[in-house]
Amino acid sequence: MNSMTKWIGGATAALVLAFGGATLASGFMSEDTVTDAEAPPLEDAIPVDEDAVAQANAQTGTGDSTTPEFVSEPVIQEIPEKKAQEAKTPKDEAFVIKRILPIDGPIKYGEWHWDDEGIADGPLVMTVDLQARVISVFQGGYEIGAAAVLLGTDKHPTPLGTFPIRYKMRHNVSEKYNNAPMPYSMFLTTDGIALHGSEVENGFASHGCVGMPDDFAAKIFAIAKKGDKVIITDGKRIGMGDSII
Repeated sequence: MNSMTKWIGGATAALVLAFGGATLASGFMSEDTVTDAEAPPLEDAIPVDEDAVAQANAQTGTGDSTTPEFVSEPVIQEIPEKKAQEAKTPKDEAFVIKRILPIDGPIKYGEWHWDDEGIADGPLVMTVDLQARVISVFQGGYEIGAAAVLLGTDKHPTPLGTFPIRYKMRHNVSEKYNNAPMPYSMFLTTDGIALHGSEVENGFASHGCVGMPDDFAAKIFAIAKKGDKVIITDGKRIGMGDSII
């Protein structure tokens, strides 16, 4: 793998994170607020051309020669450069991709990676791609985990969309599928689709769930909370500086 792209796929490796030459928008434009008590008087805030006012009043015969009856507010024009910068600024930088794990080559079945050292707390988002067959875990925009996964079949497909974690079960056994063990289950739908621990081997599939190596699932289970988002796509490509959600 070259240093410009990262394949996070299994067999087809369709989902990549391209980060060559990307620039992160690291902050928002800030504006100083001024209270009414701090604001200057209108006469001080808007310069008055007294000669022009006197001439206008003399022509209309109203007012005195020094003080206008009203002063129009100045027209504030937006600077094009500022508008362009604001357009590039992400709505919520907590979900902007700031790092991907340096993984060499496509992730193999049963393989997983985890590195959260030095990463501050932040919103947890997970992405799963059906073509890449890989799950990526982002915390505050930093990828901290990635693994190959088992997915559903045409008869029992893994659904596409954005799903919040509804609830978690550390020790779960599937009564529907011959008491199959599903440790570290994190349920996404009301009909039982979940992230959970599994033996991830080539040639096997799930009934729609996202199966991960047990040790990897345990790490996610330890930090995932109800409401954390899981985004399931089919061949989507995202890059450094892009928003995950």
